[in-house]
Amino acid sequence: MINVFVLQNGRLNQVPIDSRADLEQVAPVWVDLTDPTDDERAWVKTIYGVTLPGEDEVKDIEASARYYEAENGDLHLRTDFLLEEEDGPSRIVTVAFILARKMLFSVHTDDLPVFRLVRMRARSRPGSIADYMDVLLDLYATDAEYSADALEGIYQNLEGVSGRVLQEEFTDQDAAAALNAIAHEEDLNGRIRRNMMDTRRAVSFLMRGRLLNSEQFEEARQILRDIESLDGHTSFLFDKINFLMDATVGFININQNKIIKIFSVASVAFLPPTLIASIYGMNFKWLPELEWQLGYPFAIALMITSAIAPFWYFRRRGWLK
Repeated sequence: MINVFVLQNGRLNQVPIDSRADLEQVAPVWVDLTDPTDDERAWVKTIYGVTLPGEDEVKDIEASARYYEAENGDLHLRTDFLLEEEDGPSRIVTVAFILARKMLFSVHTDDLPVFRLVRMRARSRPGSIADYMDVLLDLYATDAEYSADALEGIYQNLEGVSGRVLQEEFTDQDAAAALNAIAHEEDLNGRIRRNMMDTRRAVSFLMRGRLLNSEQFEEARQILRDIESLDGHTSFLFDKINFLMDATVGFININQNKIIKIFSVASVAFLPPTLIASIYGMNFKWLPELEWQLGYPFAIALMITSAIAPFWYFRRRGWLK
């Protein structure tokens, strides 16, 4: 799918593109391609002279070569964006940016929420965008905001996990659910931190390359300050996740110790009756059961007493609480 945006009075207006002729008639400032077809790639190459990287090229590029200038002068950038999915774990989507002929070209496999937010805000905020570089900076700024919203969601989810972990009755089923939720939030928090690190690198590259004017340079500095403010939150969340993980594992150990305690008490309590039964089962010259009329009742009473006495002693010492 190809989305073409033109700049009109500081607003990004999307132009519907159904054929190559439609693309030839517009002067876009941003050409966004989501999982483009071969025909759409050919249109961009023929009309604008820009060769779009393939999906494998976007994913397999070396980390040290994420920002480079091609032989024809086009500037290539690779940036990671966070994608949260309701029916699955979060993941990172790599987007290829190409700055060529005062236009921004972006190629990615998924429709990212950051891109949707930029398109929506540009229509409602006239004058916020002046050229293609403003579009790119707006994408990075929105990415930082999107990561901040994701961190806020982690805070809320961890509060729910804390309520379950610290409740009076904490079963093994509750522990399993808590561990699953904690693992999910830890994974998301790690991806947010990685995403922010990559965005910081991209913005720093634009600043070092002297590709920004004074206003854009100041906006880039503000983006870096916003990203820096998020680092403290991710570190705090890592500590909180570790605390909840340790607390959950501790409660699991307590529940297991209760079970082991029951078996330990039972084995100690039934040891005297077993000993008495073993003695009575030995080959004596005179068997109490036969030589004494009360032999069996006495043995049974003695076994019951020897079983009750340890429980009474354990309860008196408070070991059964």
